[in-house]
Amino acid sequence: MAAPSAPRYPSVLTIAGSDSGGGAGIQADLKTFLALGCHGMSAITAITVQNTLGVRGIHAVPADILQGQIDAVIEDIGADAVKIGMLHAPETVEVVAAAIDRHAMRHLVLDPVMVAASGDRLIADETVGVLVQRLFPRVSLITPNLDEAALLLQRPLRSPDELEPAARELLELGARAVLLKGGHLPGETVIDVLATHDGAVRRFEAPRIATLNLHGAGCTLSSAIAASLALGEPLLAAVQNGRRYVTLALAAGAGVRTGGGHGPLNHGFDPRPLRPV
Repeated sequence: MAAPSAPRYPSVLTIAGSDSGGGAGIQADLKTFLALGCHGMSAITAITVQNTLGVRGIHAVPADILQGQIDAVIEDIGADAVKIGMLHAPETVEVVAAAIDRHAMRHLVLDPVMVAASGDRLIADETVGVLVQRLFPRVSLITPNLDEAALLLQRPLRSPDELEPAARELLELGARAVLLKGGHLPGETVIDVLATHDGAVRRFEAPRIATLNLHGAGCTLSSAIAASLALGEPLLAAVQNGRRYVTLALAAGAGVRTGGGHGPLNHGFDPRPLRPV
C-alpha cells in the first residue's frame, strides 16, 4: 500500500534581481510570498547596488549560475507559480525561456522591470526585443507600468483614455494577458487596466495613497498576483487580491521613514500563516 503523500507548502519562485536596500526585487518578492501564506524561493538574475536614493551599479549573474539556481529549486521543491522580474541581458532572458519549457512551468507573472522608481534604467536596450519575443508568449500575465509600456510601444502614455488601447496593443505583441498599471498618471485615483485574449478589458480604480514609500510597489504587485495563483485563484481574482494587498501595504507604510528617498512598502502589515496543503 502506497504511503500517503505528505502535506506541502504552496510555493512560489521569483526569478529577479537583488535589491541591496531591501525594498524591491527578490527581497520584496520573498516578503510578499510569506505575507500571503506561500513558501518563497529565488533565482537571482543580477545583483544591484542600490538604496532608497537610486541604483549605483548592476552586476549580472552568469547564465550558468542562473540556470543552476532555477534547476536546483524546481527539480527538488517545484513551484506552484513563478514571478519573473529584472532580466538585464539577452542571455538572461534565453536562460529563463529555456527553463520555462524544460520544466513546463505554469502560472507565470512577468513584471518587465525596465526603469526603477528613481528613474534609473535597469535593462539593456538589446534585451527589450528578446524579452518580447521569448517570454511574452510563455507567461500568463505581464504587468508593465507606464514607463515600461512606453518603451515597449515606443510612445509615451499620458492619459487614462490611452490605457485600454495600449493594453490591447501589448496583447498584440504576444502576451496572453496584460495588467497595465497607471499609477504614474497624475490625479487622486490610480487606474489599472487588465486585458485578456478573450477580448475582456477590466478597469480597476483605487484612491491614491499619499506616500514617498513606493519603492518596490510593482515588484510587490506581481509577486502578490503570483502568490494568489499559487493558492489556486483564477487570474481575475489574483489581480484583485494583488491590488488590494499593495494598496493596504502602501497605506500601512505611508508614514514611516526608511532612508532618504523612496522607502519600501509595509509588506508585513497583516501576514497570513504559512499552512501546508
